[in-house]
Amino acid sequence: MDMATLAKGTFDIKMLPLPAQDDVGDPAIGRMALDKQYHGDLDGVGKGLMLAMGTAVDGSAGYVAMERVVGSVHGRHGSFALQHCGVMNRGTPRLSIAIVPDSGAEALAGIAGTLEIVIAEGKHTYALSYTLPDTA
Repeated sequence: MDMATLAKGTFDIKMLPLPAQDDVGDPAIGRMALDKQYHGDLDGVGKGLMLAMGTAVDGSAGYVAMERVVGSVHGRHGSFALQHCGVMNRGTPRLSIAIVPDSGAEALAGIAGTLEIVIAEGKHTYALSYTLPDTA
């Protein structure tokens, strides 16, 4: 079994609200364009789309998102996709972000793993736990 490698750093994010599309889903489901800049062991750009929905209970909501990341992880350049699934239950968050299987390209082909996000004092940090096939 491969040992996971940990990539850490910070990221900046811009979220742009998108209008509802006629005859597509429920207009109560919000859509956001994601634009991220990763810094640190992962150096690159993430672009994605998020769908989110709040509830009548304050602090409860859910979201899903797909994001494509292009950049370098510990110096290996390529791209991969992330799948986000987040739930807020009366203020308690639960977030799962996984690398989409077989989404890696170039020097990141075969990448697998998970991403953890921490938001503290207005600063976004990440920890990417990943494996890559041995190319030696």
